[in-house]
Amino acid sequence: MSETVQDSTGARVRVEHDEQNSAFVVRDDSGEVAGRAHYLVGPGPGAEAGAGTERIMYHTEVGEEFSGRGLAKILVSHTLKESSDSMKTVVPVCPLFAERLKEHGNDFLAIGGRFRWATEADLEYVKQNV
Repeated sequence: MSETVQDSTGARVRVEHDEQNSAFVVRDDSGEVAGRAHYLVGPGPGAEAGAGTERIMYHTEVGEEFSGRGLAKILVSHTLKESSDSMKTVVPVCPLFAERLKEHGNDFLAIGGRFRWATEADLEYVKQNV
């Protein structure tokens, strides 16, 4: 799934799900990767086949040359919407995802999204698999 949106400067960017690399990617108009939101498939049923029901969001990055354009916010928003649409539970280890869900978790739940707060076991899982 891919979506084209405008960043805070009015420039068009495209957000896509790179399932093979377990990330959501934002690209500028030229196609250059501007940022990524990385996740691990949770260790529950189906995880070994990449079809687990959880996405442990552990790291979001945007290149310095793209800073100030709101791309991290776009990545987080798109990732949450796509996770809701595909019925995946979001586990926010990344501070950006945790902050967004603290502020807007009820809105996410209202659109059918699912999330749970990260546990020590989740943090250990990330350490072992990244």
